[in-house]
Amino acid sequence: MSRPVQHPFHFPVAARYAGMESSPLKDIFTLAAREDVVSFAGGIPDPDLFALEDVAASYDWVLTHQGHRALQYGVSEGEVELREQAAARLSRSLPTAASQIRITSGSQEGLFVVAEALLEPGDVVLVESPTYLAAVQAFSVHGARMVGVETDDDGVVPEALEEAIRTHHPRMVYLIPTFQNPTGRTMPVARRQAVADVLQRNDVPLIEDDPYGELSFTGSTWAPIASLPGMGERTLLLNSMSKLMSPGLRIGWIRAEGPILDTLAVAKAAISMQSSVVDQLTVARYLETTDLDAHVTRVAAVYRERRDAMAQAIAPVLPAGAHVTHPDGGMFLWTALGDGYDAQTMLMDAVEAGVAYLPGWSFFAENPDRSTMRLSFVTHSPAVIEQAITRLGEVIARHGRN
Repeated sequence: MSRPVQHPFHFPVAARYAGMESSPLKDIFTLAAREDVVSFAGGIPDPDLFALEDVAASYDWVLTHQGHRALQYGVSEGEVELREQAAARLSRSLPTAASQIRITSGSQEGLFVVAEALLEPGDVVLVESPTYLAAVQAFSVHGARMVGVETDDDGVVPEALEEAIRTHHPRMVYLIPTFQNPTGRTMPVARRQAVADVLQRNDVPLIEDDPYGELSFTGSTWAPIASLPGMGERTLLLNSMSKLMSPGLRIGWIRAEGPILDTLAVAKAAISMQSSVVDQLTVARYLETTDLDAHVTRVAAVYRERRDAMAQAIAPVLPAGAHVTHPDGGMFLWTALGDGYDAQTMLMDAVEAGVAYLPGWSFFAENPDRSTMRLSFVTHSPAVIEQAITRLGEVIARHGRN
């Protein structure tokens, strides 16, 4: 009796993940792990800047004094100590109660929680053009359609936003007003008010993502759009400790008002039940006993020096007509090389030269500018940055002659 022919077994994959064996986010960490490549691809904090002793002391205190609770299941809303600390930080610019906080495993999970709670297949989400690529992924896999809205050096253009709302009737608008990823741009106060006016006039909710806002190089801070009159109730504000304390902890939160808080808790429970209790309590202890502001000031000073090194190194190697941003905080420079350049095609040669970046096309919901690239300046020292940008400049020059 002959045996049936054996074929490799393949699980059926949901249509929303078809063709997504990899992703730009996954590739970031693959590049960052290569010892022969200086990677500017990911917004990966320099581990030498972590407050390791303070974090270790916080873990030690939690395990010593709250060990049995810390290792047990928690609640979907998040542990009350952490929600109180998060509310206290937000209340500097936006009065917030602990009951208005929902804890997430980083703001990335927060995006999935929001999508799970708000989106139906076919819904339109308006986003900046360009915008954070993982937000596009989070909303897209829930069946939403992203529509990019025109931006300038001050962020999303209010007139273009209003026109897009009237044309597409979106479920929500997603913005990163401060030190935006990928461009590093920051909305001035007047632009924030204009955007708020558009959203209120058209009765559209805002998802405001603010993981970088405290990383200011000038000492200036920007209150979230959610803090403007009438915006708190219509905004879901996402924050994260990843860029301020440690990304390995995976702790963030959503600030909201009204009945949506219950829906967010249900969506969170469906996705991951709850965030790590031991990590939540550790972050709460850290915030209670450590001067986070002083730590962020030290980190921001280092990042500013690295931004300056990258800006100075890249200016002379860019082609005529290229544009590069000069952010006042955050983690990223955004470069548009201009006509005739394809940053994706150029990437392989750059990696061969020992330097990596993230091609900009993946940050566009539609109509991508393939000449763009995002470069993170936070991971490496100025000397390493300067050497690697010199090598990148040689690659740019070769492609300019092709």
